[in-house]
Amino acid sequence: MNRLARGLAVFGVLASGAARADVQVRCTAPEDQAAFEIGALKSEMTVLATSCPGADKQYNGFVERFRPQLVSSDAAVNGWFKRTYGRNAQRQYDAYITSLINAQSENGLKQGTNFCPRTEAVFDEVMGLHDGSSLPQYAAGKDVLPSDVGTCQAPAAPIVKVRARRATSKHK
Repeated sequence: MNRLARGLAVFGVLASGAARADVQVRCTAPEDQAAFEIGALKSEMTVLATSCPGADKQYNGFVERFRPQLVSSDAAVNGWFKRTYGRNAQRQYDAYITSLINAQSENGLKQGTNFCPRTEAVFDEVMGLHDGSSLPQYAAGKDVLPSDVGTCQAPAAPIVKVRARRATSKHK
């Protein structure tokens, strides 16, 4: 499946109305934080590419140029979900990505007619980076990780209900 079709497929998830994740925007490990921010930048670029005429070519250029960093950040984010959620990692990852794209799309809708014109500027900025090593810092500075989408939010410890044994006293 080509990149644009994948982007459209991901964008189509927006109609599913998945619930948002809990608020948590900082990771304990800086490398995890950087991976989530690069992933959020890629997601933002996907939203731009699928929403704005002609932006798909710019998106493809972005993906080609920064492929190693994007693949690495995807692997790190997937690794975090596997470490954190175990067998439920894929479901939790899918819910996170859906929440992220929904939040970014809502932000785009709030911008109205300014959304697509800013596309060219964002693509120009990111493509103007010296190399891929600048991508984490750029992503961190763009604030593309909405504060209402959970990042590095570990699941709460399960509540264990303990049944108290009834003290039975037998009267003789």
